[in-house]
Amino acid sequence: MSTIGLFHAAVAFAVGLISGVINAVAAGGTLITFPTLIWLGLNSVTANATSTVAVWPFVLGGVFGYRRELRTVEPGMLYLVIPSVLGGLGGAILLRSTPSPVFDRLVPYLILFATLLFMAQGAVQRKLKLAHPAAHQSPKWLAGAMLFQLLVSIYGGYFGGGMGILMLAALSVLGMTNIYQMSGMKNILAGAINAVAALYFIAEKMVSWPDVGAMALGSVVGGYFGAGVARRMGAKTVRRVVIMVGFGMALSLFIKD
Repeated sequence: MSTIGLFHAAVAFAVGLISGVINAVAAGGTLITFPTLIWLGLNSVTANATSTVAVWPFVLGGVFGYRRELRTVEPGMLYLVIPSVLGGLGGAILLRSTPSPVFDRLVPYLILFATLLFMAQGAVQRKLKLAHPAAHQSPKWLAGAMLFQLLVSIYGGYFGGGMGILMLAALSVLGMTNIYQMSGMKNILAGAINAVAALYFIAEKMVSWPDVGAMALGSVVGGYFGAGVARRMGAKTVRRVVIMVGFGMALSLFIKD
């Protein structure tokens, strides 16, 4: 197994730390880890797989950091873990087997749409009458939620940049209003998606382990402290950060395209 220098390791750790905080507060850390790994010398496929494996541990810190809010999440929300696992594996296989330039071109539009949807959370909830708890108990709601999460999970297993924004938008439309609950639930679902994708990438020997070690350590620390940062910032500020990150990611991908 190859080794990395001290500077290389320090950069990987620092970027993992920043990514963990961003993922815990607003989502979008992959857009920092992925290009940094390319800058450090990895090819794009290895960088993508390595980033997925490295940032997965942030969910351990992020979920623990939001443990108070997660105690009050509706049990039905946990069914979303099922399509998360299936979609994460499907997306990972897609990355391994198929270069998808058309899919890549859709990514900035998906992120932009999700960010606009998140901005319009209150209006959309009132229009669709999803803010009432009874809406969450219907089979129709559950089927629609699981289908959307499957699509998001396929995207997440394939690339992952902006996956958190998409899930935050979906959770807001599905009736969740507490930004901290949403962030905690998003961390659980992202953890399921990235776990199965990471296992596939590891099995296919697609990752750089020295980079994984340094970046993963940073992401765990950042994920835990990010939850505390979010509470101190306040719900309105966190929502603004989510929106800014979403627009920033969409713009960067449009420019790259």
